[in-house]
Amino acid sequence: MKAKLLTGAIAAAGLMAISATANTAHAGTLDDVRAAGELKCGINTGLPGFAFTDDKGNWTGFDVAYCRALAGAVLGDPDKVKWVNLTGKNRFPALTSGEIDVLSRNTTWTFSRDVDLGFTFVGVNYYDGQGFIGRTALDAKSARELDGASVCIQTGTTTELNLADFFRINKIDYEPVPIETNEEARKAYEAERCDVYTTDASGLAATRSTFPDADAHMVFPEIISKEPLGPLVRHGDDQWADVARWTLNALINAEELGVTQENVADLAKGSDNPEINRMLGSEGSLAEMLGLSTDWAVNAIRAEGNYSEIFERYLGTNTSLGISRGLNALWKDGGILYAPPMR
Repeated sequence: MKAKLLTGAIAAAGLMAISATANTAHAGTLDDVRAAGELKCGINTGLPGFAFTDDKGNWTGFDVAYCRALAGAVLGDPDKVKWVNLTGKNRFPALTSGEIDVLSRNTTWTFSRDVDLGFTFVGVNYYDGQGFIGRTALDAKSARELDGASVCIQTGTTTELNLADFFRINKIDYEPVPIETNEEARKAYEAERCDVYTTDASGLAATRSTFPDADAHMVFPEIISKEPLGPLVRHGDDQWADVARWTLNALINAEELGVTQENVADLAKGSDNPEINRMLGSEGSLAEMLGLSTDWAVNAIRAEGNYSEIFERYLGTNTSLGISRGLNALWKDGGILYAPPMR
């Protein structure tokens, strides 16, 4: 059965509705967060490594760690976060309406989301790309051999159009099996409602890590898109965007400068490196420019560590996901991760 592009009247109407209200953001989100005494953070409904609950029911993971760092920077306490679980379909309305202050949910930075929907992406915290996972029993070595396959795909994501483009370019057919969340996709795939599942490669690694028979499933070699993932806020509040942006930059710069969760308090007293001193507040006036306390970056880093510590704890080669840094290594280590200087 030939695939149908998922850009019909309903999808278009949904995007127009978000776009129509996207510019309703008002300056003062920082004051609102302080007044509420908590940061409202939109996260995934559940994705191993990125957003999941531990055995005590506490949210944790790579995307969760960013919001904890942001709460530390703004409120001085990384635990002052209200977690809002969001799907691919309802994440943007939640941000537009003010239900959340920041979205930290493996979201791809695209032209239309930035310009038309009126969101400000504060940076890239994970460079990803879309791929496919399927059973080895399919006896296919490449996604180009999937003519006629049924494909589980999350609705409300960039993967829909990427999937249609890939099969169209390669002149092969597929049968879409739409689902809303990663958990639904995993269950549908395991129940053999679809032959393969497609999403960001990081999500595929997360899904495969949950299978009791992981070796019976393979991630195909093709990466069919660029998926720069990162946190985002509403247009219209530059101060809040700056706070969110420089919190992420502080975590990345901390790795490059050797500032860790363990040594950040000592280095905050002063060091021989002026950039560390400016970032941690013993020199300069960066905190004043942001409207934050002098120890904002100290509290952000103290929450869960620098970028490397967060990556390795939740996604790295010693976790069940087993993801190497790759493109997400620092620029000086052969990757493309890079943050502007603290000056």
